[in-house]
Amino acid sequence: MLTTTEPAELSEVWSGITGRTTDVVGLGALIARIAVCRACQEAGLLGEAHPITAAPRDARVMVIGQAPGPVTHREGIHFAGPAGRTMAGWFQRAGFPPGEAHKWPYLAAAWLSSLTRCFPGPSGSGNGDRAPSTREIALCRPFLEEEIALVDPDIVILIGAMAVRAFLGRVKLDDVIGNRFERDGRVLIPFPHSSGVSRWGNRPENKAKIERAVEQLSAERERLRL
Repeated sequence: MLTTTEPAELSEVWSGITGRTTDVVGLGALIARIAVCRACQEAGLLGEAHPITAAPRDARVMVIGQAPGPVTHREGIHFAGPAGRTMAGWFQRAGFPPGEAHKWPYLAAAWLSSLTRCFPGPSGSGNGDRAPSTREIALCRPFLEEEIALVDPDIVILIGAMAVRAFLGRVKLDDVIGNRFERDGRVLIPFPHSSGVSRWGNRPENKAKIERAVEQLSAERERLRL
């Protein structure tokens, strides 16, 4: 069973899936609903909602991050900023081919998503972005559950501690980065947050763990012939 902060709900979405082909039509309909969502704005959690969406397409790899950043908010493209550039380097080192579906060509191999769909704004401390609140994540969660079911990926990449813990429980990055997990027939590969704000990846021992995670991703790419 999938271990998450709400295990029963997300497990129900994933456990009933047997095929591995994206429902592009259904995904397009979901994206249209996400684009007009103003739930967090109406709840007083955001000054102005601006959900990030993308054109529907098939993808065998799905990336789930924390929340859109300021560059993504400005450009309307998931992982458009420095975090995306770093992540694209991981995909390149894992052997994925470049494509045209994203500004960072090596991210074209994946369907990109996050726990929440709108930029939460800057943090109160002035260091990086504000982390989305529990309420914001809860309001976006039905979209994410449906998105996973429609994309139906073989590999799910979890970016950052919030996304990792949403799917693997209350774990430490030190204990999971560099490891491969299986849930309901899918492979989950955790990575640290790829933005420059995170200092976790600066330590030599953690750089080695990131390299092991890249190796895990490469091995899965080869296994699936992607």
